[in-house]
Amino acid sequence: MTEREAIDAQKNGPNTVESLSSDLRALGLAQGMVVLVHASLSSLGWTSGGPHAVVHALRAAVGESGTIVMPTHSGDLSDPARWENPPVPESWWQTIRDTMPAYEADRTRTRGMGATAEVFRDGKNVLRSSHPAGSFAAEGPVAAQIANRHSLSWTFGEESPLARLYDLDGWVLLLGVGHEHNTSMHLAEYRADWSGKRTQTEGAPIMRNGVRVWASYEDVDLDSDDFPEIGRAYERSRESRSPAEGITDVRTGRVGRAECRLLRQRPMVDYATEWMAKNRSDQSGG
Repeated sequence: MTEREAIDAQKNGPNTVESLSSDLRALGLAQGMVVLVHASLSSLGWTSGGPHAVVHALRAAVGESGTIVMPTHSGDLSDPARWENPPVPESWWQTIRDTMPAYEADRTRTRGMGATAEVFRDGKNVLRSSHPAGSFAAEGPVAAQIANRHSLSWTFGEESPLARLYDLDGWVLLLGVGHEHNTSMHLAEYRADWSGKRTQTEGAPIMRNGVRVWASYEDVDLDSDDFPEIGRAYERSRESRSPAEGITDVRTGRVGRAECRLLRQRPMVDYATEWMAKNRSDQSGG
């Protein structure tokens, strides 16, 4: 959608910090929540202040007692041998490994995360984790607990911000995006066992003892192709619960013009772990 089309579609005027924060509260975002946000700015409709307004609205909704987390991945800091869109000539690989600037948490830009995550990353009170390719940024009372322990190997595993969010029984906000962007399901990939599960060696430039080095590390060979299917199945499993049980693990609604979901992370990860163990094994013939 072009900006002209977005303007024409806003029959009731532009989104504002106030209107977005009101929509977020109606969705269920509340003071004191710890929430991992995946956001598509364009899906919200025309917004006065753009991504800055979205960040302000999120802060207003969770308040000073709440903590916001966003993925701030920089996937270009990776082994060029694995690049596909587009690939580079093999003759370039070693030159890239030798010369690519090292990851700097306070300076390295995100890649493919969207304008909202990039604006959030650059905030003065935001902490960013140390992983060169799969970092997360956090702001709020438990930001350090989430961001300060991120191992180089096993990017989204037990020593990652995703696992700390799980420990805190936090939430996931899909703000105009689907489960294909739900990075918390990667934590389930580390926890689940299935036939054909593989590990691989990755690489990225980092600073070690003040010196720029190319660091190799082990990781799970990740695959998000089935995340939308897992998300749909999880939501159906929640819908089947009796209303008398007071289930609020999944909340849906609109923020601006976007269809959004607010989900408790822990039961979702537990469900995805079991789903992968069964269904990925079935698909691989295990």
